[in-house]
Amino acid sequence: MASRMRLFFLISLTMVAFAGNSVLGRLALMDGSADAATYSLLRVVSAAVVLLVLVRLAQTKGTNAGADVRSAGGWTAALALFSYVALFSYSYHALDTGLGALILFSCVQAVMIGWGLWRGDRPGLLEWLGILVAFSGFVFLVSPGLSAPPLVPSVVMAGAGIAWGAYSLMGRGAQNPLLATAGNFTRAVPMALVLSVLSFVAMADATITPFGATMAILSGGVTSGLGYALWYQCLPQLTASRAAIIQLSVPVIATLGGIVFADESLTVRFVVCSALILMGIALSIMAKAKTI
Repeated sequence: MASRMRLFFLISLTMVAFAGNSVLGRLALMDGSADAATYSLLRVVSAAVVLLVLVRLAQTKGTNAGADVRSAGGWTAALALFSYVALFSYSYHALDTGLGALILFSCVQAVMIGWGLWRGDRPGLLEWLGILVAFSGFVFLVSPGLSAPPLVPSVVMAGAGIAWGAYSLMGRGAQNPLLATAGNFTRAVPMALVLSVLSFVAMADATITPFGATMAILSGGVTSGLGYALWYQCLPQLTASRAAIIQLSVPVIATLGGIVFADESLTVRFVVCSALILMGIALSIMAKAKTI
């Protein structure tokens, strides 16, 4: 009983951390407290520092002794990770917190399902129904209308979801996820630095206030770095389907965070589309679990 309570607590804390990335990003980017490129750079650097410290602490305890972060991860995975961080930052100046999280995680799941289809998976009737319901909700969400979200930021956030889905697929076979993630974040630092320099040269819009810097560092060092570390502790005790279903709580938590901290409102359109998308994804995942 105690171990289950501990697992529940760690999972809850991790989902709050994942949602926190959306809340912190929205708070920093919506009013110009940070430009997207600088925010991305600070987030990547702070995450890399925290993860390197965690790896070092693990090594002092006898875990992964002699492991070298420089040989962990890979440049392709780092590029996918950087693309997620950058596109995430460039979309949140115009998207509400919960909406951004919903688009992000919907596209992550779409990538996972699409990869399975490409690899030869044959969905059953229930799984196809779930895919259809989720896709219909997503189309309705971003279709033109009085309360439709802005198209370009929505497409950019969808790109962030695709990048994160690709990164997740690349990391499934990692022998040591924490070490690999530290290596990937370290490799992403020069990419984020180049983006920041190019952004300044092209538009001279580098902006960072103490508040924006704080949000970026918290997002990188706490909700990303520590959040991923906590999630890796939980994953061995969860099936893949259950882990995916649990992550569907992130848009809900992010929405609540946006209402509380960013003074955002909850629209009927968002509620209906959220219900359709999350229900469809859950149906697909549960149907897939029955065939495993």
